[in-house]
Amino acid sequence: MVSHGRVVSVNVGEPRVTQWQGRDVESGIWKEPIDGRVAVRGVNLDGDRQADLRVHGGADKAVYAYAVEDYAWWSRELHRDLAPGTFGENLTVEGLDLGAMTIGTRWNVGTSELEVTQPRQPCFKLEMRMSEAGFIERFEAAERFGAYLRIVSEGDVGAGDEIVVVEREGGVTTWELGSGRTHPSASLLDRVLADPAMPANWQAWAARHAARSG
Repeated sequence: MVSHGRVVSVNVGEPRVTQWQGRDVESGIWKEPIDGRVAVRGVNLDGDRQADLRVHGGADKAVYAYAVEDYAWWSRELHRDLAPGTFGENLTVEGLDLGAMTIGTRWNVGTSELEVTQPRQPCFKLEMRMSEAGFIERFEAAERFGAYLRIVSEGDVGAGDEIVVVEREGGVTTWELGSGRTHPSASLLDRVLADPAMPANWQAWAARHAARSG
């Protein structure tokens, strides 16, 4: 199945040091919209970088996307306007249900090709960005995780670009992974372990939970 969306904003940023709860924290979560075309190559967009590569960035988290439809929900929830890039995403998109995207779904956007890999698992740096202790719990409860993508074919992308989505049918969705992460069902674990498009970190997660359940 093929569907279409649009890039509203392309956002990048270098790591910066911020005070949070009495200590200095380096993070690349602050992203700003950028004009013109932006190269998509390697494991990043040009001008974008992550601070802690143990848990952020890499091939399976090269590009993070968040939807304006989810921004509208959060603006109502938080009673304030939120600018593109607030959630640390590289691509603010419109017209796409990111939670319904299956792992392995391909995006043709600009001159690049991307592939959906996983939902976001937030850390305390999202709380720092939102200036709200406990925001991780709110984010997870909302189940509006956004989607990480890997770079399949390098190219460039810009605001206004059409996104042509080629859905991979029959796979596990980002919403299923995100919502089932803490207490996964046996059937979800089986599907993750059997899915050849699933990233290694999620295969390992499923194997650990399956081993615990016997």
